[in-house]
Amino acid sequence: MGLYARRRGRGWTRPLVPVQRVDVSLAAALVAAAVLTAVLAAVGELSGGGPALLAFTVLSAVVGSVSRRRAAPAIGLAAWAFFDGFGVHHHAELGWDAGGADWRRLGLFTVAAFAAAVLGPPRRRIRPVRITVPAAPPRRRT
Repeated sequence: MGLYARRRGRGWTRPLVPVQRVDVSLAAALVAAAVLTAVLAAVGELSGGGPALLAFTVLSAVVGSVSRRRAAPAIGLAAWAFFDGFGVHHHAELGWDAGGADWRRLGLFTVAAFAAAVLGPPRRRIRPVRITVPAAPPRRRT
């Protein structure tokens, strides 16, 4: 894991969580969306309405915050698939709305993941420490 300079004069920062590859981010998005779908179904809020849409948007942003920017379309697609399959159509079947609602939902999830990836994971500040190394004693020739 490398160090990243945040801005000039601000010191060094290190991510609290390492940034994941695209395939790991997709797997995390699929698992998180499945868990969120089960939780929303248990609570009774799994519908095509506002609470489920907000929950899947937050899920996209959370997974996107620890992912690379290239993973945003995959994260958005995973969130849209679970939202559309279980929240909108209720029988695990995907359907495409010709009116453009699905484009807006897919765009919302993708933009949330991309914006969180641009902002990056939470970071902690690293304090630089100066270490002085004493000079080595002269070598004796034998």
